[in-house]
Amino acid sequence: MRLLLGLMWLLHWLPLPILGRIGKAVGSVLFMVLGKRRHITLTNLRMAMPELSEQQRVALARQHFQAYSRSIWERAVLWWAPEQRLRRLIKVDPQVPLAQIQAGPTILLCPHFVCLDVAGVAVMLETSLCSIYVQQKNQAFDDVLRAGRSRFRPVQLFSRKEGVKPIIRAMRDHLPYFMLPDMDFGEKDSTFVDFFGTPAATLTAPGRIAASTGAAVIPVVATFLPNYQGWKVTFYPAWENYPGDDMVSAARRMNAFIEERVREAPAEYFWTHKRYKTRPQGEASPYAPRA
Repeated sequence: MRLLLGLMWLLHWLPLPILGRIGKAVGSVLFMVLGKRRHITLTNLRMAMPELSEQQRVALARQHFQAYSRSIWERAVLWWAPEQRLRRLIKVDPQVPLAQIQAGPTILLCPHFVCLDVAGVAVMLETSLCSIYVQQKNQAFDDVLRAGRSRFRPVQLFSRKEGVKPIIRAMRDHLPYFMLPDMDFGEKDSTFVDFFGTPAATLTAPGRIAASTGAAVIPVVATFLPNYQGWKVTFYPAWENYPGDDMVSAARRMNAFIEERVREAPAEYFWTHKRYKTRPQGEASPYAPRA
């Protein structure tokens, strides 16, 4: 791992179009050799996009591996490039909502697109934040990842085991909560609502935290710019009348919003995650090997 991180440090000096193409080429190889992750990706795409032919889904899965690999290699730029270079490569639309963040508790709702780290950097270039952090198994990688995510401003990172209380305290101290809301963490604190027409265990935490703090919920999505020119970070208007009185409806609204964004950049969503892992009682796992 230390050798790999050293290689990434060397590669961050390359122009982004060269580094991005290296990442894409590696992704093409990974698509061929990582059979388990390829199976998960294709299973997700079959459930989410049945309107596509199998040939189209395979092509989309290959593009996803290329995008995912590219995003990993391009993190070298996020971790080590000077601030001036990052500001040139990251196009923020329309701007980091500093006024809303300073006005009161704020949740920055960031779905799992492969460039989500870019969204975090765009925020950290302007203000500190808090977030949930899962410690990486490899200590060297964990050290670099933590340092890369906090090199511009202090960041408060909490373990999921600590619950929401430290997050709420940080939000009340005007730290925006950078929240990744769309992973399958099991049935606890989740509800089954449709994601691309299939029930998926969906966290109710965004709605519950917003209700308890009065937080503004501002979605943010990071995607690649065309022709390897950098990244686009889009901040959407704060959701009005969210979450309302019904947390299930709030979860359904969140999933519908994410679906719309995925349709805009389908190869860049995190399809290698078992999004439909937790099933309603009596329903078999869709990830069992196909005959």
